[in-house]
Amino acid sequence: MTSTRDAYIEKAKAQLDKWNADLDKLEAEVRKAESDTRIKYEERIKEIREKMEETQQRLARVREGNKDAWQDVEAGMEKAWTALKESVAKAKSEFKQGYKEGLEGKGKSEDVA
Repeated sequence: MTSTRDAYIEKAKAQLDKWNADLDKLEAEVRKAESDTRIKYEERIKEIREKMEETQQRLARVREGNKDAWQDVEAGMEKAWTALKESVAKAKSEFKQGYKEGLEGKGKSEDVA
């Protein structure tokens, strides 16, 4: 059971690191956007970062908590994990679509993130 728990924690940490890197890329692109668009996406990224922080805190509790309580905690982590995963994917998709539409309006085309 401990190895499953530890493997879960490591996998989750790696995924959070990847999402942080993805959000860093999005933030760099958002800085180039016009002010209305930039404000919208900055707020969305802020919300996602807050969810990521909550998930990291849950993960820390799993890491530090009673190993016998792992099964009880796992279900809650899965719910938080799924919500965060969906939020990151949605933000990336919305940003890519909005960014491409903005570029098309300017007569440019470019791929992002």
